[in-house]
Amino acid sequence: RFINQYDDGVRYTDDNIGRIIGWLKENRLYDDELAVIITADHGEDLGEFGVYAEHGMADEPVSRIPLIIRWPGMRKGAVAEGFHDNTDLAPTMQELLGTSMFRGDRYQYDGVSFARTLRDGTDCSRPCAVLTQCAHVCQRSVRFDDYIYIRTIHGGYHLLPDEMLFNVKEDPHEQHDLAAKRPE
Repeated sequence: RFINQYDDGVRYTDDNIGRIIGWLKENRLYDDELAVIITADHGEDLGEFGVYAEHGMADEPVSRIPLIIRWPGMRKGAVAEGFHDNTDLAPTMQELLGTSMFRGDRYQYDGVSFARTLRDGTDCSRPCAVLTQCAHVCQRSVRFDDYIYIRTIHGGYHLLPDEMLFNVKEDPHEQHDLAAKRPE
């Protein structure tokens, strides 16, 4: 039932984004100069680790979020592969807008612009992504190649192992922990 409700929520969001785009088109506002950004703050665990309706983990389903950017003058229909981070969005927007980047003691970005990826496909991705969760579950993870390594500092009473490793390409729901087989 919960997964059906989650799917309904995704469908509801998709339908409403379609309505907004439709309205823009009907009112002749959807042109080559229109910028649209669609993203989310987190995903959701839907049975991973026996947990449902939870976004307190630093795992793949929670940390992998949608990011759709339609920007004037950029490639159309392209997919940016590799690892990017929400912290990359602000410097990317500043570069695309042509505004100066904040630098100095007060403002320092951890993110790196991926505007070149949007413009011409240049790979601006990172070799890995470091993921953090510290609400009621405290975890640090590293997403690299096809893997995610998860270090649990406090499992929020979910009885999680201290260390886990998953091949998310072969095991997207993180059911087969490889940490014991791959201690390196």
